[in-house]
Amino acid sequence: MNYLPNILFALSLILGIGYFAKNVKKLLRNIRLGHDVDVSDQKPQRWRNMMRIALGQSKMVNRPIAGFLHIIVYAGFIIINIEVLEIIIDGLFGTHRIMSSLGSFYGFLIGSFEVLALLVFVSVIIFWIRRNVIKLQRFWKPEMKGWPKNDGNFILYFEMVLMTLFLVMNATDVHFQEMNSGNVISQMIAPWFEGLSVGTLHTIERAAWWLHILGILVFLNYLYFSKHLHILLAFPNTYYGRVTPKGQFNNLEAVTNEVKMMMDPNVDPFAAPAEGADATVPAKFGASDVMDLNWVQLLNAYTCTECGRCTSECPANQTGKKLSPRKIMMDTRDRLEEVGKNIDANKGEFKDDGKQLLGDYITNEELWACTTCNACVEACPVSIDPLSIIMEMRRYLVMEQSAAPMELNNMMTNIENNGAPWPYNQMDRLNWVNE
Repeated sequence: MNYLPNILFALSLILGIGYFAKNVKKLLRNIRLGHDVDVSDQKPQRWRNMMRIALGQSKMVNRPIAGFLHIIVYAGFIIINIEVLEIIIDGLFGTHRIMSSLGSFYGFLIGSFEVLALLVFVSVIIFWIRRNVIKLQRFWKPEMKGWPKNDGNFILYFEMVLMTLFLVMNATDVHFQEMNSGNVISQMIAPWFEGLSVGTLHTIERAAWWLHILGILVFLNYLYFSKHLHILLAFPNTYYGRVTPKGQFNNLEAVTNEVKMMMDPNVDPFAAPAEGADATVPAKFGASDVMDLNWVQLLNAYTCTECGRCTSECPANQTGKKLSPRKIMMDTRDRLEEVGKNIDANKGEFKDDGKQLLGDYITNEELWACTTCNACVEACPVSIDPLSIIMEMRRYLVMEQSAAPMELNNMMTNIENNGAPWPYNQMDRLNWVNE
């Protein structure tokens, strides 16, 4: 019976980490549904981007208040959970604060953790007030109803509860309080429990200890279903993010080869391709569903923090148009999840469900409202590129369905016929100078 708590702890750890690993495997499978893309270039720059943006939070502080609070929560939550290592050792081997043998250094660590826990708690309350009392506009857009709205609050409640449990655990630990080292904040809470017996304090401390570690395991597995998956994915996403100039679009190899052939007078346009030559014409131009996107774009969708900075900076959204770059990413992720569940239900094979990303999730109106200004890309704190998805879907509409707006069709016809987007022949193009 003496080993029962250790056995229960080990089982909890195995189940929690096992379920997390299962979800990670599913996540990777879904991301790999996208087609391959070469991201092996400029590795030093990619490493710098990851260290500066993901670890250094450089783009978060563009909005100082939210950025500063986010750094506190991010750093505090990560650093405080270093103590999880001690909890795991104690839980598996039946020890109690095994690292207290470090003496004054242990007191310094726990004291730092307690100060950070209080700062995290205060920051989370401010975030909750900004979201639910002040009601910042970017948190109340149409796409932020239902689960997205609740998810943001659930995370805040999670963090408040975990920080409270950590401080209560320390405040009711008689042995820790007697050390009088590191109990910077918990000593202020300890008087709340005065008058209770040592046995009762031990019960409260054990309950807080168990709830704290179980809460961390639950939080870990909740990440897959939450916008806070970016805690894990921000690092690979910033590494594989765009390193080319933001205004530079990729060219389709098949189209490039066609243009080169048209401009080469020595090429016979009617000649059959050489035997064994690689086919350069893709099965589909552009993207109408998530499987047509590349895996970096699908990683982008899972990394979206739903912070709304992209949408708040979008000039189309500001003028009342339906386009919301955040919704583009959320829709892509939701469709990808739907495809993943389809594959799971059909034993590893996707069966056509009569749906696709274009039309069922994202409308033509949203796509054509985009000005391609890259404001959303610049604003994203974790290097997500909604514009690349918009452009791939536009490419599909133009090249596969000939479904461009009339104004765009007229412009392309004028360029083809007149060498300019305006409906004037080349003889009259400079007449405006005389006016």
